[in-house]
Amino acid sequence: QVQLVESGGGLVQPGGSLRLSCAASGSIFSINSMVWYRQAPGKERELVAIITTKSTTNYADSVKGRFTISRDNAKNTVYLQMNSLKPEDTAVYYCNVNVVTGRTWSRYEAEYWGQGTQVTVSS
Repeated sequence: QVQLVESGGGLVQPGGSLRLSCAASGSIFSINSMVWYRQAPGKERELVAIITTKSTTNYADSVKGRFTISRDNAKNTVYLQMNSLKPEDTAVYYCNVNVVTGRTWSRYEAEYWGQGTQVTVSS
């Protein structure tokens, strides 16, 4: 079993910064892609940023130049540094990771979600 624990959300003023973390633990042989999504009230969940095993990154147009995704493979952790935050960034942020898990003789890929962390940008 694999668990994801998110942290770092909160209330921040427009123009401020926050750093989200998502740590994976459990039966993990390797982690493939790591992704941040967000869901604002009344809206569908949207992809914010993705980082591959080779640390190639991609971002939603709405956050390019303001958000930075990174990963620490030794800690099985993905981060989202959010700068120049805007009220429209207000949402619940979720991490999603694709891992190789299971037992040594029986490995498989699986996808897991974090519990979500609230980010509120307001003055």
